[in-house]
Amino acid sequence: MNPVANVNSARQPPARAHLSGPSQWRTVEEEDEAQAPAFKALTREEAQALRAKEPPLSPWRVIGAQVAVGVVAALLAVLFTGRQEVAWSVLYGAATVVVPGALMARGMTSRLSSMSPGASAVSFMLWEMVKIAVSIAMLMVAPRLVQPLSWLALLAGMVLCMKVYWLALLWRPRKS
Repeated sequence: MNPVANVNSARQPPARAHLSGPSQWRTVEEEDEAQAPAFKALTREEAQALRAKEPPLSPWRVIGAQVAVGVVAALLAVLFTGRQEVAWSVLYGAATVVVPGALMARGMTSRLSSMSPGASAVSFMLWEMVKIAVSIAMLMVAPRLVQPLSWLALLAGMVLCMKVYWLALLWRPRKS
């Protein structure tokens, strides 16, 4: 086997697909784009029918579910371990997800953030930065606020509350 031939074959141009005439050649990517369905804008009636069929999920419903999951996790932690500090750590971990999420939900549902698409995008980025900063700040002060702190329990509370986002998609109300 010739190693030079293998190196040269690795430098081949992208795969080509022959379409209709001898002079018309397209790359595989171009052919995929040609076969993709064209984008069709919805009419007002179609958009209203889609919204009625798939109602948006309220961020406050997700926050409420996160609070419920955090409280239940803390109760289960104290029930299984018999140690209050573990339950407080789980609850504080849940709070590090819920409080920043509530701040972001409040900011994103304000009138200012829904004025225009540009303002909405800037508002989203701003509130996402606030959410991250508050989460980091809460984690930094956790050892001072929760004595003694169980980092494993805190992380468990955080992960459980973060996974509520995925469950909220399944709980989304559907109209027929």
